[in-house]
Amino acid sequence: MDKLKSENDIEVQWHSFMLRPPGSPPMSPEKKAMIENNREQFKARVRAEYGLELNQGPFGTQSYQALVLAKYAQAQGKGEEYEKRVLRAYWQEGQDIGDPAVLMAILAEVGLEADRLEELVENPDYTGLVASDINEAREYGINAVPALIFAEKYFVSGAQPLAFLRQVVEKVLAES
Repeated sequence: MDKLKSENDIEVQWHSFMLRPPGSPPMSPEKKAMIENNREQFKARVRAEYGLELNQGPFGTQSYQALVLAKYAQAQGKGEEYEKRVLRAYWQEGQDIGDPAVLMAILAEVGLEADRLEELVENPDYTGLVASDINEAREYGINAVPALIFAEKYFVSGAQPLAFLRQVVEKVLAES
């Protein structure tokens, strides 16, 4: 997204989504095996396409608190900085973003108050925004990540090559 933003005048809005919300039925051993078998291929693709080395955090991490804190960070004008830091922590540093200590450290790194984590993750203003995002995703039929919606018109599902995303942005810009 950073490359697309640097090349074009676009705005990115992050929305909450839980791939496996609490209370979901257990994942089948076959599904876990499929994900595990595709992990190295995915890492190679990300390395080739984006020049990034992945060191993914624990499989099955619960991201709810991180999502609520993203709403807090957005309200403080630090949303993008926080979101990038959480993504880097999980995908490149192998950290558990469901761990309150990791989240507190990230908040502090981006210059946000981190000493009242429990109060923040229970704040109805922020939890309500997360619930709204999750409901909206359900209404759109989104059931995987990443899910990108361009100009409220074009839906792109899954990790797509940068060249493809550039084509979508060019199409949207040409139409506007």
